Amino acid sequence: MYLNSGCGDDAVSRVRGGLAPEGEVILCLCMRPLPYLCVYVLPAVLLLTVGLNGWWAWATVGVAFGFLPVVDAVVRPTKMQLGDDQLHWGWDMVVNAYAPVQTVVLVYVISYISAEDMPLAAKAGYTVSLGVVTGSCGITVAHELMHRPRVWQQGVAEYLMALVAYPHFCIEHVMGHHRRVATPEDPATARRGQSLWAFVPNAIWGEMRSAWFLEKERVRSLSLPWWADRRLRQPLLVLAIVAIVLWIWGPAGGMIWGVQAAVAVFLLQTIDYIEHYGLVRKRLANGRYERVQPRHSWNSSHRISNWHLINLARHSDHHYLASRPYPCLRHMDDAPQLPAGYPTMALLAIVPPLWRWIMDPRVDAWNKAQG
Repeated sequence: MYLNSGCGDDAVSRVRGGLAPEGEVILCLCMRPLPYLCVYVLPAVLLLTVGLNGWWAWATVGVAFGFLPVVDAVVRPTKMQLGDDQLHWGWDMVVNAYAPVQTVVLVYVISYISAEDMPLAAKAGYTVSLGVVTGSCGITVAHELMHRPRVWQQGVAEYLMALVAYPHFCIEHVMGHHRRVATPEDPATARRGQSLWAFVPNAIWGEMRSAWFLEKERVRSLSLPWWADRRLRQPLLVLAIVAIVLWIWGPAGGMIWGVQAAVAVFLLQTIDYIEHYGLVRKRLANGRYERVQPRHSWNSSHRISNWHLINLARHSDHHYLASRPYPCLRHMDDAPQLPAGYPTMALLAIVPPLWRWIMDPRVDAWNKAQG
């Protein structure tokens, strides 16, 4: 069922009174911002388990890549979406309030790991868990905000990306990836047969290089002053964060921050790998590539992982219209469909033979159908 309408007051009354059918209850729930507060679940799990040590140090990782894939497999996907006329401040608050939460989590966890004497396995667990939070939640929120028109929201996106030492993503993703997706010129598009482990280093280097030249051209074409050049501002922001971390927590804190950043960037690249694997845009007679269409991104409407990732997996519609806010992103029937949600696909991607066994036949069938 394809729905783009929310709940009227009468429907809400029936739900509260227990008189509405199950489908209407689910519809009303999906048409409210509440489910998307799932983006705060992993930060909450990490905060609640800090101090318990032992295997609890890995609880956040377990929820992200154990619990979520299971729930995603049990709960049916949904095609429901929000209409543009139903947006209100609550939807924005989900993403606008996130940055202070992540800052608190980052400070608290680094403080605890640096100060406490605990087994190396527990330190590793909390550090990796922190990277899972900043990578799966923080970067997802940053991705949403960097596409917003307000300068302050773009600034928050840059800050969140700087917390994982990757602020140039704000340049390359918006100005480069969205223009070149599904072409050989895009470092964030994985080729058919390319493993995740080969893709990640190429993507990291390619995105850094692309961001540098894109910003150079922006500064030149707009005749911007030197202080407006993000090639200067963004490295200074990262250096300021590193200096603060080293000043407060010393080398141990710096190492924790660096590892969590590496985990976060690896998760980012894993998601990029999944989103466009094997998909290609045709080159036209004039030498240009065809317009980006929903068919150039893998779509997933698995309910729970989309609540957790604020509809990031409805990636086909995001690339079709990047300015569309996350609650309004549509399920696209005419796009290639992933067999599972992002957390499950990420687990498959780290095992290249398993990934190719599952995905390559789908890629070949889709590309053949497109002619």
